[in-house]
Amino acid sequence: MTRACVVPVLAAILLAAAAPAVRAEPAPAAGWPQFRGPTGDGLAVGDPPPLDWSESRNIRWKVPLPGRGGSSPVVLADRIWLTTALEQGLRQTKVGPDEMHVADHVSLTALCLDRADGKLLWQTALFEVEKPPPAHVLNTFATPTPVVAGGRLYCDFGAMGTACVDAGSGEVLWTRRLPIDHMVGPGSSPILHDGRLILIRDGCDAQFVAALDADTGDVAWKTSRPPLDVRPDMKKSFSTPLVIRDPARTQVLAVGAQWAVSYDPDSGNEFWRLHHGTGFSLAPRPLFGNGLAYLCTGCPVGQLWAVRPDGQGDVTASHVAWKATQQIPTMSSPILVGREIYCAADRDRITCFDALTGQSLWKHRAQGMYMAAPVHATGRLYFFACEGKTTVLRAGRQLEPLAENALEGRFAASPAVVDGAILLRSDSHLYCIAETPSPAP
Repeated sequence: MTRACVVPVLAAILLAAAAPAVRAEPAPAAGWPQFRGPTGDGLAVGDPPPLDWSESRNIRWKVPLPGRGGSSPVVLADRIWLTTALEQGLRQTKVGPDEMHVADHVSLTALCLDRADGKLLWQTALFEVEKPPPAHVLNTFATPTPVVAGGRLYCDFGAMGTACVDAGSGEVLWTRRLPIDHMVGPGSSPILHDGRLILIRDGCDAQFVAALDADTGDVAWKTSRPPLDVRPDMKKSFSTPLVIRDPARTQVLAVGAQWAVSYDPDSGNEFWRLHHGTGFSLAPRPLFGNGLAYLCTGCPVGQLWAVRPDGQGDVTASHVAWKATQQIPTMSSPILVGREIYCAADRDRITCFDALTGQSLWKHRAQGMYMAAPVHATGRLYFFACEGKTTVLRAGRQLEPLAENALEGRFAASPAVVDGAILLRSDSHLYCIAETPSPAP
């Protein structure tokens, strides 16, 4: 979705290199339970997915999906869940400078599919919304990715509502609304941490982070974001938070317009804040590794910052390790693999940086618009363009293209990768891309 639109510090680098390698949330036994997978960073484990595919090769199954949505599939055991919006009276119109979709009515819905064959097992309407606020034409009314854990599915549709359903049956267990004005539709995905569902609400009218009790939906805490003295459209943002654990403390990193802020997930109290400039309307999820947090700064021209997350108060002048300022995405999230970090710019370019210094190592021209987050599996990087082309590269400090694959339709949702299969959502179908036997001669 359009989000309205290297300076190394030696001491920080040395500290980062010496810091223990800490990951985000511990991975569950298997599956892809949230946006960007078990650890929230796009790193897949297990068997490798295919290197190449087409509409007639290495497609285990392809099934049509009702409605429209931009949420990623989430997976546990033998089931897949997604959200979608069943729209009535959908039409396109111009609102200010943006092309928008408006609808007379949307039914915001959860879907459950069988992982073996893509069969629809159940479909549950969660919210019925008359004349929902417009969504940008590159966005949908069902863009945030759900979270599945403990037999429950948590679905968020931004200001239009949050719901918890029984993952097995689809029964609605609770609902909650935390309204704001997204201006161009919802985008941030929820995360689950220690029995709390954490939500970012960065609207053009209000900006806050909230935690709901996962059992009841009650608000456990709600913390306002740093104040913004700019016009309303420059206050909105769409990033998904990341939980960072280290021996000293556990923190939730939430990046918004102008500020990245670290919160105590138990209380909502602020640990530290970083002023990243005038950026807004950013979608990339932050990353953590090598003792550094990595974050993108959004429109109008994205930057990638590496920050030591061990500070207190305003750390803008003290904890920035490096910044990169060219070919940085405002929509697709970066991916960190060891000492390299990779980005797909909004259009036509994939770049690899040294994750400790910010030095650009290589650039690859890969035509297309990039909204989906990339994934890494068994030494391969997969980048998914909206136009249906996937570029596969070898992870490493030298550029090594491996394959290009094309499918039909439009692709904005980030994939899930489980047991050697890529689950990839188009504007109309869900694909299961996996090694399949070649047809007999």
